[in-house]
Amino acid sequence: MSESRLFEVIFKLGGEEAVKIARQLKKMGRATEDDITKATGVNLNEVRKILFKLRSFSLVSSESVQDKNSGWLIYYWMLQPDRLESLIRSQKKRVLEKLEEKLAYEKSHDFYRCVNGPCGKIAFEEAVESFFRCPKCGGPLEHFDNTAVLEVLEREIRKLKEEMERE
Repeated sequence: MSESRLFEVIFKLGGEEAVKIARQLKKMGRATEDDITKATGVNLNEVRKILFKLRSFSLVSSESVQDKNSGWLIYYWMLQPDRLESLIRSQKKRVLEKLEEKLAYEKSHDFYRCVNGPCGKIAFEEAVESFFRCPKCGGPLEHFDNTAVLEVLEREIRKLKEEMERE
C-alpha cells in the first residue's frame, strides 16, 4: 500500500491536521502527545482527539510506560501503516453489505412519490396509510418506477465485488 494512499485515507478521517500528525509520527517512529504537539503546532486536545480517532481505525497504536519519577503513565504513539490494507478491505465489505441491504429493500418494495417535487419516495405501505397523500406536503402520490435505482445499485455492487476480488 502506498504512502500517498495512507495519507489520503488519514486526510479523509481527520483532515490536514491528522496528516501533519501522521507524517510526524512516521518521521519520529514513536512519540508522546507532547512531542507531536511541539513538532506540529497542533494543539494538545486536537492531537489527542485525532490520535484516538486514528486508533479507532487501527492506523495508530499506543503503549503506556510509567514514569519512574512521577508515577504517571506516558503514552507513546506509533503509526501503523501496515493496517491500512485491512482497514480498506473492511470498509469496502461494510459498504458492500449496505448496498446489498439497500438493493434487497428496493427489490422488495413498491414505491410512490409526491407529484409536487422533492418530498422523497415512500413505500407502498406508508402510501396506503396516508391515503396516497404526501406525508410532508399533502400532495397526491404517484407510482415511482425504481428500475434505474436497481440498475445503479446492481452496477455498484458488481464493481465493488470485482474490485475486492482483484485485491
